[in-house]
Amino acid sequence: MTNYDPRRLADLILKPVVTEKATFMLEQNKYVFDVVVKATKPEIRAAIESLFEVTVTKVNTHRPPRRKKRVGKFLGFKPQYKRAIVTLAEGDEIVLFPEV
Repeated sequence: MTNYDPRRLADLILKPVVTEKATFMLEQNKYVFDVVVKATKPEIRAAIESLFEVTVTKVNTHRPPRRKKRVGKFLGFKPQYKRAIVTLAEGDEIVLFPEV
């Protein structure tokens, strides 16, 4: 496996996605994150493993089509984003909601 710069890897993961579908996927040990558009699957795997100290078994990514956004008579687009669905090894977990 290629070594990645840990300081650069932390910048690849933007935020965890907390939607109804994403919370249902937590039961299957799958976690959803918004990532940088240019991030690759091996980089995402290395970033999650180094940030949360877990073992990643699979990484699925998708880039949905850009949505149109109209402001008055001007037509534009919302920014492009990439979403990663990370499957963890059995017994590993990421605590998204720590106890206060």
